[in-house]
Amino acid sequence: MKLKFVIDKKQDERISKRMGIPRDYVENGYKTSLNFLKLTQKMYQKSWDEINDEFSKYVDRITGYKWFYPEYKCVVSAGVGGWAPWGKSNLIARHWKENPYFMRRITAHELIESHFFEIYQRHYSHEKLKDGQVWALAEIAAWSLTSLTPDVKKWWPWNTKYYTDHNYPHVVKIQLKLKDKFLKRKDFDEYIKEGIKLIKKYPNMDTKGYHKTPGNFYNRGIKK
Repeated sequence: MKLKFVIDKKQDERISKRMGIPRDYVENGYKTSLNFLKLTQKMYQKSWDEINDEFSKYVDRITGYKWFYPEYKCVVSAGVGGWAPWGKSNLIARHWKENPYFMRRITAHELIESHFFEIYQRHYSHEKLKDGQVWALAEIAAWSLTSLTPDVKKWWPWNTKYYTDHNYPHVVKIQLKLKDKFLKRKDFDEYIKEGIKLIKKYPNMDTKGYHKTPGNFYNRGIKK
């Protein structure tokens, strides 16, 4: 798997709309900061290329599933912090205003989410989970794979905490319950099955998150 960072205004507008970000905000970002987006694109690509091959093999090995696309594209976004599709797509998005090394973990997080959605859609859709339930399991899997193994200390050693102080407090209880399931798993499919069993107890899970400003809610808009 290779990840290519791209500038794509149309895709950025589409994804931003899904996330509830005003079009004017995105439009203004391209008008005032396009040169910086392009510079960030190059810096992100250089940083990611240093870990791409190792990370790609790591996800293959831990999940037991090969990447579903040979190349993924990451839109360097004027507005979206992070976004992954609901399967059947090789596109993710990441915000441009980040340190090119610090951006690695969240970029990996979005790739893993995308991979999890594909696994679920292709192999576990018969479980008939609601969108919010699948999304929660994808988020938790991404937190696990970016923090709970020794491998990640090579790629983002400054940020390997299995953190719970994120934008989705309604997921934390499930996240904590699945931590040991991940650490004690026989394989990734066992971990997925344990997650499905647990998430079925939470039928009203939704994809809403919040920025740490009171009342500033948004929806992940996970469907393609």
